[in-house]
Amino acid sequence: MAFLALLGAAGFRAAPGALMVPLHHEFGWSTSVMSLAVSINLLLFGLIAPFAAALMDRFGMRQVISAALVLVACGAGGSVFMTASWQLLLFWGLLIGTGTGSMALVLAATVSTRWFVERRGLVMGVLTAGSATGQLIILPPVASLAESTGWRAASLVIAAAALVVVPLVWAVMRDHPSDRGVLPYGADPNTYTPPADATGGAFSRALEALAFASRSWSFWALAIAFAICGATTNGLIGIHFIPSAHDHGMPTTVAAGLLAAVGVFDIAGTIASGWLTDRFDPRKLLVAYYGFRGVSLLLLPWLLSETVHPSMIMFVVIYGLDWVATVPPTAALCRELFGQRGTIVFGWVFASHQVGAAAAAIGAGAIRDSFGTYTYAWWGGAVLCVIAAALSFVVGTRRRADSPDALGDDQAGRSNSAATPAPVTDR
Repeated sequence: MAFLALLGAAGFRAAPGALMVPLHHEFGWSTSVMSLAVSINLLLFGLIAPFAAALMDRFGMRQVISAALVLVACGAGGSVFMTASWQLLLFWGLLIGTGTGSMALVLAATVSTRWFVERRGLVMGVLTAGSATGQLIILPPVASLAESTGWRAASLVIAAAALVVVPLVWAVMRDHPSDRGVLPYGADPNTYTPPADATGGAFSRALEALAFASRSWSFWALAIAFAICGATTNGLIGIHFIPSAHDHGMPTTVAAGLLAAVGVFDIAGTIASGWLTDRFDPRKLLVAYYGFRGVSLLLLPWLLSETVHPSMIMFVVIYGLDWVATVPPTAALCRELFGQRGTIVFGWVFASHQVGAAAAAIGAGAIRDSFGTYTYAWWGGAVLCVIAAALSFVVGTRRRADSPDALGDDQAGRSNSAATPAPVTDR
């Protein structure tokens, strides 16, 4: 059920990329204006995440996911009545951004933490692959429908799809293994202690986790690297690949198909990354992932053309395998370094991912409007990937006397249950 929710969230969030061309043709809105709406969407997709994680702790996953799907339906359905650009900001930016953000990767982190003791990396990889699957399943039909019937029909289909899932979520999803009378996978029945119920408001819990984590060098290294991850995936390729391919004479449907193919390989890459995270140092994995991504972006301007060449297929394969392969090792490092707060801390790290995505979406649109090409945006993304690789390499290598990593969980904040071990110190 969590996989299905993540699938829908990713597909609904990515849909604006396939609608930018028809919206431009009908309303004459510039790339910068439409990029602003998408940036709000991306920003909220991340900023809502830590609060959604706290709300799931307080009220349950089922209630939060159901409400999020209704918000998505309202945003997509309401957009068919748009006549001005500010309404695009409201429907596709605010409503859909808030709805999809409440079903973001913090849901995967919550499920893997609550329901599994062993193989958490693999589970995180499988659930994260739901994002790729959503892009694969939803983007091509949305692009095809927008081209043949109109973007309004595509928006209504998205609204209907979100509403259809609500009863299924309510009937099937459960919050804890104890709700089904079982233990988390891999838990020892003789030693396992269920986590204490969350207390206090979701807002205060989310801010407390941020205050705790922000005292650690590792948090900032992870957050900046993950912001670059968002900039070079959702912000650049996810939003601007189709318009950039269209600039080179490639039909929109063909470009959408290539982006969907990225999703195909993303499924394999993310699951494999989860498996690798259970067995190898997550830091080294992140260095490799960002390195491959940087090389791919550096070469992209020479690969785009009217037709699909073997070199473009190779780009799709490599970028797909690498797309969100960064998620399992990043989530694992948050659990390792921040203990029981790890899920909410990952929510804040994911928020930085979307801040980076939003900034890149706006920046790439401005570059396109100013220079008439996306080339400088792709090259800038390549440089950022080098920085992300360097930051990932040093995560956990510095230790400040006043950091939560040095103080230990009990000294830095006593809200954790006694059964939860203190987070590991930076290595």
